[in-house]
Amino acid sequence: MPPRSEPPEASPEAPSSTLLVRTRGNRRTLEFQDGDIQSEMLLSDPDVLVLDYARAMMCFALFAPCPRHILMVGLGGGSLAKFCYRHFPATRITVLEISAEVIALRDQFCVPVDDARLRILHTDAADYVRAASAGFDVLLVDGFDAAGMPEALGSAQFYADCRRALRTGGVLVANILAYDPLHDALVTRVHETFGGRVCDLHGVAGNNHLLFAIKEGRPAQSPAGGAARLCEYFIRHRGLHFPLLNRLLARALVAWLAWRPV
Repeated sequence: MPPRSEPPEASPEAPSSTLLVRTRGNRRTLEFQDGDIQSEMLLSDPDVLVLDYARAMMCFALFAPCPRHILMVGLGGGSLAKFCYRHFPATRITVLEISAEVIALRDQFCVPVDDARLRILHTDAADYVRAASAGFDVLLVDGFDAAGMPEALGSAQFYADCRRALRTGGVLVANILAYDPLHDALVTRVHETFGGRVCDLHGVAGNNHLLFAIKEGRPAQSPAGGAARLCEYFIRHRGLHFPLLNRLLARALVAWLAWRPV
């Protein structure tokens, strides 16, 4: 990957009154409202994952360690896209973002330019996923705006479309806020859609309740032997039982992904 230039200076406010870009020392944040941090970046290391929930979402690698194509719903500050672009060099990444204003901030957050491996599309994710063929190994749903998660990204139809868009053995990661009034209904929809093959890594990201839903079947690139049995254990037992252990698991996995030779 070519060396990066220095991140451009950010103005105190992004183009919209509901989007704020703030730089404090070595940290730059994207906020929907003052103090409501959606994404965070270190200026000294733009590709590192700063927020707990972002590290936790990378736990998809427990179930799909060698994805050929990752689909992301929601760009934000690009933390997940940048990390995957750098540490999964053989993987294609498609990012769906409905807000042109968010996409316009990509340079301030050092998001790489589109190329053969990375595409950022200005589109409605629900429409895109509905029309997609079964070509994705991982589908990360992290689409929020100032009002929360759009209704279309939590419907039974949307989760059914996600399942259909995944290859056999593919993984859906759904980020659901624990305090969302529809939280229980959303969790039930994911479980029903994926036949109960869902791991939630209890307490791994605080108020961000992450569900890892696995489409039935085993692809050629799935974990084998002990690794496969460990994945089944995670599905049955909510990860390592205790929130602290699950958070440590996420940190260790991200550290390993960043360290491993590629």
